[in-house]
Amino acid sequence: MFQDILYIIAAYMLGSLSSGIIVCKLMGLPDPRTQGSNNPGATNVLRFGNKLAAAITLLGDSLKGLIPMLLAHTIIGAQPMLLALIGIGAFLGHLYPIWFRFQGGKGVATALGVQIGLYWMFGSIIAILWLVTAKITKTSSLAALASMALAPVVLWLTWPVPELLIMQLIISVLLFWRHKDNIQRLLAGKEGQIQANNNQ
Repeated sequence: MFQDILYIIAAYMLGSLSSGIIVCKLMGLPDPRTQGSNNPGATNVLRFGNKLAAAITLLGDSLKGLIPMLLAHTIIGAQPMLLALIGIGAFLGHLYPIWFRFQGGKGVATALGVQIGLYWMFGSIIAILWLVTAKITKTSSLAALASMALAPVVLWLTWPVPELLIMQLIISVLLFWRHKDNIQRLLAGKEGQIQANNNQ
């Protein structure tokens, strides 16, 4: 039991490493919490930074969810309940990072990392849903909301385990909460589309 708690805490600590803040600092860019949407995620980094910084941020945020889940599978051999708690721990770390005054991102990339690490088929379907929606609408937030709204259904169809379903429901609800301002702008027809700074 004590070891399980340590695994969950470790997942949270890893999730708390804000890729966007670290990448922008290393690349001489402004703190993403002070630019654009004030969100340290890849979409916001793309707005005021450059494509490379955004890509590294996206990869880093994804790995924060992917690595704990893969280790839970391969090293620990975790049962569904522990898998669920580790996934939630990593996701909460991104949303509320202890290293950065609990000012985190909205969790899309980290959630996807958790999903792929949990079960590659499940995560791949969600990634495809995000990509297709983003391609059609050119709106990152709408793609995130649509894919995460469908995620509990997709998970139940690919791996119908109650503990994992509860994990995904928690992640989806929290992600929607973090996107509440985006939802208001979507309803008002004022949400911005995906666009990059001209800097390469």
